[in-house]
Amino acid sequence: MAYLKEIRWHGRGGQGAKTAATLMGQVAIAEGKFGQGFPEYGPERMGAPIKGFTRISDEQINQHCAIEHPDVVVVLDQTLLETVDVCENAKKGAVVIINTNQDGKAVMDQLSSSDVRLFLVNATQIAMDEIGRPIPNTPMIGALVKATGVLELETVNKDLVKKFGKKFSQKIIDGNLKAVKRAYEEVTEYEN
Repeated sequence: MAYLKEIRWHGRGGQGAKTAATLMGQVAIAEGKFGQGFPEYGPERMGAPIKGFTRISDEQINQHCAIEHPDVVVVLDQTLLETVDVCENAKKGAVVIINTNQDGKAVMDQLSSSDVRLFLVNATQIAMDEIGRPIPNTPMIGALVKATGVLELETVNKDLVKKFGKKFSQKIIDGNLKAVKRAYEEVTEYEN
């Protein structure tokens, strides 16, 4: 059976869910794996709930549809838990990574499934500290890498420099690299 990891991203317009989903697909390819990363488009606007999707495999990926049964769910905005069932159709034992400043029990109580591995990180605070803006996508990539081991942190950093180097200053790139590293180090698993 081929290795296939399916990741569903939940965020709001402007938080970088699309960028994170596509970057992770590119990182997979850079590691010699097969990868896809794409958003779900609709009438999104700044602040509206959006989804992104990433597939990582050791064999060619022939699916080109939204991910209905994710192995991993990444939530960039904890307020989505009030209106979106982020665990909808998630596989049993799925890894759920949430950007939050709440404790694990409070977050777990908001999820529709308790049959998940819950990871928590305050990605917004990390982004504010390291980048100066509340855009949690790059810290959430660091948390994802640590929680799943799906890709190597070194490859993520190289691809982030490559992608961001085309449009951002070195200060912004360095801030994002620090944010990824901090989230990688600070993400914790909630023990029920």
